[in-house]
Amino acid sequence: MNTDDELQKQRLNQELENIGFNQLNELGNRAVQLGLIIGHGFRGGQYEILSPQEVVLLPPKEAQQYLQNLVDRVNQ
Repeated sequence: MNTDDELQKQRLNQELENIGFNQLNELGNRAVQLGLIIGHGFRGGQYEILSPQEVVLLPPKEAQQYLQNLVDRVNQ
């Protein structure tokens, strides 16, 4: 693989990662709007989810699923 191909692959990976982070942030904002959590954001490589009862630190993919489950429960 030449340097141009490697750079293109890195850019694509970064774009895909950014899309995931944007979706996670939007999902967190939705959970705040619904009153399910009081805050969220990245902290030390983990995603922090704040509720009145607890603080949850998860890897981003697990945090996305956690937040999706919260939002889905309200929408049922």
